[in-house]
Amino acid sequence: MNLRSLPCVLGLLGLAVSSTPAQEIVRDSLPGLRVQWELVRVPGGEVTVPGANGPQRVTVESFLIGRTEVPWELYDIFYLRLDVPRDARSAVDAMTRPSRPYGAPDRGFGHRGWPAISLTHGGAMKFAVWLSEKTGNRYAVASDAQWQRAADVAFAGVAPTDIAQHAWGGANAEGATHAIGKLAPDKLGLFDLLGNAGDWVTGVDGTPWMRGGSFLTATDSLAPTRRERQVPSWNSTDPQDPKSRWWLSDGPFAGFRLVRIP
Repeated sequence: MNLRSLPCVLGLLGLAVSSTPAQEIVRDSLPGLRVQWELVRVPGGEVTVPGANGPQRVTVESFLIGRTEVPWELYDIFYLRLDVPRDARSAVDAMTRPSRPYGAPDRGFGHRGWPAISLTHGGAMKFAVWLSEKTGNRYAVASDAQWQRAADVAFAGVAPTDIAQHAWGGANAEGATHAIGKLAPDKLGLFDLLGNAGDWVTGVDGTPWMRGGSFLTATDSLAPTRRERQVPSWNSTDPQDPKSRWWLSDGPFAGFRLVRIP
């Protein structure tokens, strides 16, 4: 695969036109590779999130968040070691790069232009470390508080009955993820913050949460406050012992979007 033939992840995917021209949009890329993505600045504020001793109020500083879930075009470079010379790929440390999954991780839903899925929280964290090293910018899996702040701004004043125009859920997704950026952007200019692939985040006590629901979530249950903990059924058919630290055999809804700290 010739990396220089890769299209811009967002620029050539036909994303819906944002209705938020006043929002600050930042573009980033992998040095030497034709892969780009966009982030939106989220203003700081206070949110309420679960803590070790119950709900707690957290102050969130301004940050940048990906306009879409991380797409396969970007995750493939990490997972398939496409940034490493071909003859050196087999020598890359298996502790820092994903092992090969047993089946197709995209489940046949779609690849180029689709969100990366079937991923563990730990795999998303390792990807963020790699991307930070590659770009020189500070990337991370969104914290629960950061994700909540983005959702609070993105869906402020939006009636539950209007969420379907922004989200692929049980009523319109037909049992699969969809290409990123095909529905209307939310008030923050983000795509698919609710529905499509769920977003891994990290709680204030380090607990992984899945935020935003997914294509399998009943549309009337998609809400900015929705969060879920991983359960054994998300990885029940993985034949490995111990089970993969990178892939969820039964988690085709598990994706993520990154934040960048200014």
